[in-house]
Amino acid sequence: MRVFRKYWDLYLLILPVLVYVLVFHYYPMFGLQIAFKNFVAVKGIWGSPWTGLDHFQRFFDSYYFWRLIRNTLGISLYELAVGFPAPLLLALMIHEVRHRSFRKFVQTVTYAPHFLSMVVLVGMVLMFLSPQKGVVNHLITWFGGEPISFLTEPEWFKTVYVLSGVWQSAGWGSIIYLAALAGIDPGLHEAAIIDGASRLRRIWHINLPGIMPTVVILLILNLGSLMGVGFEKVYLMQNSLNKESSDVIATYVYQSGILGSQYSFSAAVGLFNSLVNFILLVIVNAAARRLNETSLW
Repeated sequence: MRVFRKYWDLYLLILPVLVYVLVFHYYPMFGLQIAFKNFVAVKGIWGSPWTGLDHFQRFFDSYYFWRLIRNTLGISLYELAVGFPAPLLLALMIHEVRHRSFRKFVQTVTYAPHFLSMVVLVGMVLMFLSPQKGVVNHLITWFGGEPISFLTEPEWFKTVYVLSGVWQSAGWGSIIYLAALAGIDPGLHEAAIIDGASRLRRIWHINLPGIMPTVVILLILNLGSLMGVGFEKVYLMQNSLNKESSDVIATYVYQSGILGSQYSFSAAVGLFNSLVNFILLVIVNAAARRLNETSLW
């Protein structure tokens, strides 16, 4: 209590955040029990009968299970392999630009797509990739190729999803790395220059080790949400022709739970997805702590 009285203003400052987390993140967990019940709206959560793990078993035995897992993991791993290094490389390149005005221009141009709403972004993707009027297909035909219907051919969905995400988020994601790079002691670079180290050598031996703790923390967070492919963008880009490769757990939960009114079943699917993410987060965090001595906890 003595500490609380001494720093009461700091605790008061964090109080709204704690209330937000409790109300919108912890209190809704009360409803997770419907994943183990046959939820009936008129009976409520308490009055609905228990069914145990029946909904989970139904999901595991369903025709769509492996397709959902394959698509969700496929998009997530693709996004991790391409999207995670992109902000890091962009930050390293921006950091090496010495012309201040050009540097600000590059930062502004790369940050700007982050502020586009997802609906606008997908609308732009549809326009640019249109088989008839899209800029991309005009370039393909100009070089002698045939127009490609990117959003109706399943094999192109993951590439379009990931690359459009990189374009939108790489600039914004580089801010964290630029802040970490700004904290590196300039004396290290001065000493390396005196010793004759090239710019690439200084990036490899000074910049990268200096921001490695930040890289590890962000990698842990990304791996911890590996199964959490966002619903909105996938749903906006999805159609009946590319559903084979675009149907993920998030869209399946929406279709079965909201559209199909199978609330208990969709809650079970969503809980399974969250549990997998939690297990991955714990495993990756433990591995990072053992290998690099950097972790979330």
